Amino acid sequence: MTYSVKEVFLTLQGEGGQAGRAAIFCRFTGCNLWSGREADRATAICQFCDTDFIGTDGDGGGKFPTADDLAAHINALWPQSDIDHKLVVFTGGEPLLQLDDTLIQAMHQAGFKIAVESNGTVQAPEGIDWLCISPKAGGELVQTQGTELKLVYPQSGIDPASLETLDFQQFWLQPMDGPNQADNLQAAIRYCLKHPKWGLSLQTHKLTGIP
Repeated sequence: MTYSVKEVFLTLQGEGGQAGRAAIFCRFTGCNLWSGREADRATAICQFCDTDFIGTDGDGGGKFPTADDLAAHINALWPQSDIDHKLVVFTGGEPLLQLDDTLIQAMHQAGFKIAVESNGTVQAPEGIDWLCISPKAGGELVQTQGTELKLVYPQSGIDPASLETLDFQQFWLQPMDGPNQADNLQAAIRYCLKHPKWGLSLQTHKLTGIP
């Protein structure tokens, strides 16, 4: 298959249980909960997304005809002074619309651990080393196990308590960005203090200015 990628870049993971770790981010185009166009936001299932995942015109983006082509492109961006801590984060949009067994195998052969950030509406293939699921209200959650569950909070229609029995190692609340971000942060802090199963995830890349 041909992989359509918005951007590929070296950065530090900004959120969740791997915050601060160096990684290659590979952002796929397309999502099944929003077209990415502002004209469609009001009717989208997910209306708060702040990511541009339209097209293949971003830094390092493009069309990659084979998994080996994309794996080589990602590998070229990794600092060759350290080949023992290779990490790629497949994100989107919704990365599981494109990530497949062939690409997983190619990335492992290149020496990478594979992390995925998904909305959980698509069943994940085998072989993912770190699976982050971020449920969205109105989206059917079919992937109910993984490494971490990261809930953007608050969301009308999702009570964190309803997710606590799912099979994840870590549970995070991440304050929703936007005009009410300060209030959302305080609400998330209060919830985590009352429900210690949940930890607070901050978007540290926004706080530090890291892409």
